[in-house]
Amino acid sequence: MAKTATRRRARRLTASEAEEIFRRFAEREPEPKGELHYTNPFTLLVAVVLSAQATDAGVNKATPALFAAADTPDKMAALGEARVAELIRTIGLYRTKAKNVVALSKLLVENFAGKIPETREELETLPGVGRKTANVVLNIAFGAPTMAVDTHIFRIGNRTGLAPGRTPREVEDGLETIVPDAYRQHAHHWLILHGRYVCKARKPDCPRCLIADICLFPDKTV
Repeated sequence: MAKTATRRRARRLTASEAEEIFRRFAEREPEPKGELHYTNPFTLLVAVVLSAQATDAGVNKATPALFAAADTPDKMAALGEARVAELIRTIGLYRTKAKNVVALSKLLVENFAGKIPETREELETLPGVGRKTANVVLNIAFGAPTMAVDTHIFRIGNRTGLAPGRTPREVEDGLETIVPDAYRQHAHHWLILHGRYVCKARKPDCPRCLIADICLFPDKTV
């Protein structure tokens, strides 16, 4: 039985099955949006950095006061690490994140004239910014069809057979290959929201799932 389940999980969905998945997502929600609150590309970048190992809801509670005080790199740098830490202290790892936010703000002023760079390579030179964060910013702020693989997308990629992989990068590469071009702009939003509210880690809500008939997960809930 275990071997059968393993074989089923290992099989990848076909291109036509993947297209049907995203067709359904698009039909239900044509313009999905991220749930982090922001006012410009800089505050988006800061919010995404703060969201590492934290919930979007938790970040959204802390950022209104932060962004009211500093919504540009020069203002954030001037605010200073201690004040930023005070404003975001309800967020996990707030001291490290405050340090990164102030440091990246200074680098944006010094190296990019206060503007958010539009390439992944440049974004990843900023403190606290890894590949996933860069992909989120590129997608939301600049409309790039990137795949930002968080824990939800990693789980869905493996659980459904859409893009199995041992690492986030393998899942990202799998999605880059199988997601049809017409759906790539919004694909990571659809998948994140699906993982957050339907295909949950401990008990997926399979009876409410839009793609349950396509998904290869052998242990569906009833």
